[in-house]
Amino acid sequence: MHVQEWLETVPAVSVYLLVGVVIGLESLGIPLPGEIVLVSSALLASQHGDINPYILGACATAGAIIGDSIGYAIGRKGGRPLLARLGGKFPKHFGEAQIAMAERSFQKWGMWAVFFGRFVALLRIFAGPLAGVLHMPYWKFLIANVLGGILWAGGTTAVVYSVGVVAEAWLKRFSWLGLLLAVLIGIVSMLVLRNRAKKAGEPKPSAGDPEPVPAAE
Repeated sequence: MHVQEWLETVPAVSVYLLVGVVIGLESLGIPLPGEIVLVSSALLASQHGDINPYILGACATAGAIIGDSIGYAIGRKGGRPLLARLGGKFPKHFGEAQIAMAERSFQKWGMWAVFFGRFVALLRIFAGPLAGVLHMPYWKFLIANVLGGILWAGGTTAVVYSVGVVAEAWLKRFSWLGLLLAVLIGIVSMLVLRNRAKKAGEPKPSAGDPEPVPAAE
C-alpha cells in the first residue's frame, strides 16, 4: 500500500486522542515526547483531509491545560517527597540539577515560569507539579496555564499545519517525504530543547569562586 493511502486510513479520532493523551500526560509530569507528537500530527493533518486542524489544536490545548492542572494538584498534595521519588525513577528529567533549574525559574519569574515553561521541554514537564509543590496560588497558575496552553498548542498546530499545506504542493508526488519531514522536525526540536535545558541546569560559577588552576605539563 502506498504511504499516502496508508495515512488516509488513520482515523482522525485516533489522532485527536493520541495528541490529547500524550500532551496531557507530559504536562502532568511524565516524560513523553508531546511536542514531537503535536508537530507530527499537525503535519499529518496538512496531508490528511479528514483531520481537522482546529479540532487537533483544541485537543492539544485541552490536554495541556488539564494535564498541568492535575500535575499541580498532585504536586501540592505530594510536596517535595514527590520530587525525590520522581528523581529516583527519572534521574535524567527529575535530577537535582533539573529541579534546581526549575526552582530558580519559578523563584525569578513566578507565574510567568508556568506560561513560558510551556515552550521549553523540561519546564513543560515540571511546571504543573512544581507549581503545586511551591504552593503557587491556583488562580495565578490557572491563568498562566490556560494562556500558555492555548498559545503553545494552538500556535504550534497553526504554524506547522500552514507550513505543511505550503510544502504539500512540492511533496504530493513523494508523500513519504512528508512523513520523514515530520520525524526529522520532531527529532531536531527535541534535541535543541534538551540541549538548552541541559545548559540551563548546569551550575554557573559565582564571582567568588577561585579561577581553575591549569594542570602542570
